[in-house]
Amino acid sequence: MHQNDGVSFTSSSSLKIPLPSSLLSPSQTLASQLAGTRHLAFQLIDSLRIGSNYVYVKDHSTPSCTVSAQSVLGSASNVTTSPLFCSASLSFASEKHGTGRSPSPLLNSASLSLTQQDSTELTHDGHLATAGRVKEERVLVSEVLIRNKDGEELERKELEMEALTALKACGANSALTTREVQEDVDRIIDSGYFSSCTPVAVDSRDDIKLVFQVEPNQDFHALVCEGANVLPSKFLEDAFRDRHGKVINLKRLDEVISSINGWYMDRGLFGLVSGVDIVPGGIIRLKVSEAEVNDISVRFLDRKTVEPTKGKTKPDTILRQLTTKKGQVYSMLQGKRDVDTVSAMGLGNVSILPQPAGDGKVDLIMNVVERPTGRFSAGAGISSGITSDPLSGLFGSFAYSEKNFHGKNQKLNVSLEKGQIDSTFRINYTDPWIEGNDRRTSRTITVQNSRTSGTLVHGSQQDNSSLSIGRVTAGVEFSRPLRPKWSGTAGLFFQRAGARDEKGNPIIKDFYGSPLTASGKPYDNMLLAKLESIYTGSGNKGSSMFAMNMEQGLPVMPDWLYFNRVNARASKGVKLGPARLLLRLSGGHVVGNFPPHEAFAIGGTNSVRGYKEGAVGSGRSHVVGTSEVSLKLLGPVQGVIFADYGHDLWSGPNVPGNPAGARNKRGSGYGYGIGVRMDSPFGLLRLEYAFNDRFSKRLHFALGQPK
Repeated sequence: MHQNDGVSFTSSSSLKIPLPSSLLSPSQTLASQLAGTRHLAFQLIDSLRIGSNYVYVKDHSTPSCTVSAQSVLGSASNVTTSPLFCSASLSFASEKHGTGRSPSPLLNSASLSLTQQDSTELTHDGHLATAGRVKEERVLVSEVLIRNKDGEELERKELEMEALTALKACGANSALTTREVQEDVDRIIDSGYFSSCTPVAVDSRDDIKLVFQVEPNQDFHALVCEGANVLPSKFLEDAFRDRHGKVINLKRLDEVISSINGWYMDRGLFGLVSGVDIVPGGIIRLKVSEAEVNDISVRFLDRKTVEPTKGKTKPDTILRQLTTKKGQVYSMLQGKRDVDTVSAMGLGNVSILPQPAGDGKVDLIMNVVERPTGRFSAGAGISSGITSDPLSGLFGSFAYSEKNFHGKNQKLNVSLEKGQIDSTFRINYTDPWIEGNDRRTSRTITVQNSRTSGTLVHGSQQDNSSLSIGRVTAGVEFSRPLRPKWSGTAGLFFQRAGARDEKGNPIIKDFYGSPLTASGKPYDNMLLAKLESIYTGSGNKGSSMFAMNMEQGLPVMPDWLYFNRVNARASKGVKLGPARLLLRLSGGHVVGNFPPHEAFAIGGTNSVRGYKEGAVGSGRSHVVGTSEVSLKLLGPVQGVIFADYGHDLWSGPNVPGNPAGARNKRGSGYGYGIGVRMDSPFGLLRLEYAFNDRFSKRLHFALGQPK
């Protein structure tokens, strides 16, 4: 290989970083150049061998690079800046030879300028050529050194090691091309520690040394972050804490910016780092763009044409359900929760559409396709309070419901259930959010007239006659969320209850002479104050649940009942591979003067299976535990194995008239068995076959989840 009097590779860069995606853009591959220029360059190299005497000089100015970025906020920004690598040159210079012969003008001045162009090139005779077709000349270097821009050793040896580690092609005693040197220049810049790198070949006649003259980045001393209103300052402090006083590493900076963008993405927030700059003094300036909610509106769409139309629901009724408010940074996750909340109102299909509003803000449009909210329905069911023939517990129902009364999502239900024994007429009016209340308090007004079987406590009469309990109830209750996963209810109800025989006549004692009312009159009057608190786990079906309620009888009138009843229940589901274990526990206690038919009845489909309804016992106290293991069998069908246990805690004799003792109820018992369940349009169908501790067996059929 011929020696050259002087060979130098030069590269320049600027440290302007317009966008986070550009942080690593210093590594840019040299683009194609005019093939004619390349052809003449090789003629130039050949002239060094044969002494040709013509000169070819072509100057290229360094072009500027324009970067256009489209942010997730919907706004585009154009920044014009010089890239870290937009040009490179290969130059040859000669020294005077000992012969005194004047060197060729070609050796005095020649340059090869490489600029970023398309990959298709133009030869000197006007024909197209593809870059890379001409074999590049190699230069043998004996040693590779890292120096500062003044050619001196770096003060920080760790930076020198970082630069040497980044090299791949360049090494001692290696033959290199312009492309390979440029690629190693890119790798040094890609290490993130340096703002510029200039490779220079030094010819000492005996050999050629390749020196990379680098300029390290500034030391990091301060951070300025603009526009980050919701990003925690501690997050930024932790990200930059260990970098203070150290050389700014652009790769590390890019990772920090990615983590900032990831913080916004993980929370569904419309935000990102839109600009980065490093200013003198080692100050990093980050510009964060956050999309604030400018306006929220409701748009009703026709069900058939999907065109805007007038809706029945008042827009304020929908807007007050949203947790997203004007002026806050828009969160997609929060928007999804808002859509779920509005969908749960039962008004129809709901979606949310963000629209750019300018100035980095966003408008939210809530699209609502309303469905008819009023309807009539009819159905059938089985009462769980029938102890004789289960078929006698069949009842039919007819109801009218309106889910958007007055366009305020208020609900009105009028229903009638009629069976051979049980019957219920109910009017129920619910305002799910009282206007003017900021705690999402709901109000429910109920009027009900019901008749249910009295055999739960008093059993079948010896003369095969039956009795029923009639109740007239009217009251109001208020409910609202107390804290996440907790809700509370408070109410006040008036109730008038009494027993009737098969002919509908009032009675005050049963066949055994046990009283049927607490006051000794045909009817008991009571004013009940109710408090209840409910905890639900994840909200999924079968998740953890705990509920406690208390009813207090208020003796407003001298003959009104005065008592206190507390009841609690809890359940927990646990996965066991493909199966699922469900544990349930309930218990309660009542003190004061209360009617016997209000005692806790133990036994039956929703208590201890294997027994008739209330056949285990009835008392002032009770505890019932249940364990079930269920397994999916085929489609919607599940198989279940269960075991139940109940006890009246020896409180049966304390019930007025001791109805359990008169009927020889033991007060405790257990049952176990198997069953199948299937989801249906009517609810969960349950068919269970159980055995009890008295070696009896019983088939249970019910609709709905176990209570």
